[in-house]
Amino acid sequence: MTVIGITGPTGAGKTTALEVLAEMGFEVVDCDALYYELLRSDEELRRALRNAFGEVFLPDGSLDRRAVARRVFGDPAELVKLNGIVFPAMSAAVERKIGNCSQKGLAIDAVNLIESGMGRLCRATVAVTASPDVRLRRIMARDGLTEDQARARMAAQKSADWYGDNCSFLLENRGEDRDAFAEMVRSFFQNLMEIINKGEEANGNQGLEGSTPHGEKERL
Repeated sequence: MTVIGITGPTGAGKTTALEVLAEMGFEVVDCDALYYELLRSDEELRRALRNAFGEVFLPDGSLDRRAVARRVFGDPAELVKLNGIVFPAMSAAVERKIGNCSQKGLAIDAVNLIESGMGRLCRATVAVTASPDVRLRRIMARDGLTEDQARARMAAQKSADWYGDNCSFLLENRGEDRDAFAEMVRSFFQNLMEIINKGEEANGNQGLEGSTPHGEKERL
């Protein structure tokens, strides 16, 4: 069973990449959805957040996101504290998903894939990237934002160079229509699976630790 981590900046086309992986027989773990599930069901996580930040849950049991944002916005130490609580809980939950997965593979969809340490769970990490112009058009059309709003959102995220430095592979969306990009994505992942399978054969099928192709950047 192969675990692939998917990350990248907003507007680059991660949704299409994940849809293609699902079509190829992968279970997709949406870490945003998993996070909000844990906030309601994981009492250890809820207790840790209360201990660190006070009562941050609303009467209906949901997280008071504004209260948490006020605590961590502009305060790096508070953000580190928050991530130190959330990231281990997320990694443990994803590991359980991997252990229970019965499909041919599992794709981790996570904005903070690398920062959280979940990249270590992956046979390969793939950053879906696109030029600033492509991302700008996609974000404005998708979210109904003005150009200034879309540029502000992009400026708050990590650069393409950061993803190139920290992920095994880069999957570049060149701005084609959805169907053309989906076909490119399908070819990319078929080639990636061939690389992974050959590496596992060469290394005696050592699983996640075998021969993860870090450092060899593939661009589509």
